[in-house]
Amino acid sequence: MIAFGGNALLRAGQQGTFPEQLENVERTCENLVPLLEKGYNIVIGHGNGPQVGNGLLRHQAGQKEYGLPAQPMDFCGAETQGSIAYLIESGMDRVLARRGLERKVVSLVTRVEVKADDPAFQNPTKPVGPYYKEKPAEGCFREDPKGRGWRKVVASPLPVGIRNVELVGRLAREGYIVVTVGGGGIPVVNGRGVEAVIDKDLASALCANQIGADEFYILTDVPKVYINFRKENEQALDVLTVDQARQYLAEGQFAEGSMAPKVRAAILFVQNGGKQCIITEAGELGNPSCGTRIIQ
Repeated sequence: MIAFGGNALLRAGQQGTFPEQLENVERTCENLVPLLEKGYNIVIGHGNGPQVGNGLLRHQAGQKEYGLPAQPMDFCGAETQGSIAYLIESGMDRVLARRGLERKVVSLVTRVEVKADDPAFQNPTKPVGPYYKEKPAEGCFREDPKGRGWRKVVASPLPVGIRNVELVGRLAREGYIVVTVGGGGIPVVNGRGVEAVIDKDLASALCANQIGADEFYILTDVPKVYINFRKENEQALDVLTVDQARQYLAEGQFAEGSMAPKVRAAILFVQNGGKQCIITEAGELGNPSCGTRIIQ
């Protein structure tokens, strides 16, 4: 199981045009070749934060300018799952053809179950969509600490089940490259969409466990996990046990919204039967000692 980081689609300073995103995705897919050449079966998860935000803006603009009905967040999640999966399929196909590799790519728009009584619904914290100069009258909004305005916040509940996950595992074992749980999946309660955002690394970890994956790769923009990050005594970590990872989390070594959720996802995977989770840059995948390895 491989979770694409945000820079797999959109890099700093880019506008997010289709050519930019396709080029970024193809470059990331190229980095998967060493794993494919080893005979790995691969399942890909990905983020969708900026894309969902853009989608919400388009819906709002369409409603304001043309009277078109704005769609709910779960609908926007489904839209971005499909469009990003199309980018990944396209980029992966081009890489496979160039390398002469006989694999096929298939994508699944994936619903992910959450619990209606998850405490996150009582305390929404995940910012989504645009900034507003004044606090809108409807919805849950919080003022940005950097003074950029008001922004909508939604719940980020824990994923507890993945719809059709048995099909994901079967396709992967048959040799297909499967794209699933995009953006953490479309959050649903008993199959019905809810306004929330699921962490894509946690959803990918759950998927990895449920399909019986041996290894879980989380791709990010740094080659390893660090303690004392960007300080004089910064230290890159080659190997972390689950207990060590928990200790560093408790000490606040990993920033929320950055490395902390990735480390939590790694712990989830390993403590539920996975052999190891590797957190690294995509370009490091050809290196047998790449990244930080989280083990039991």
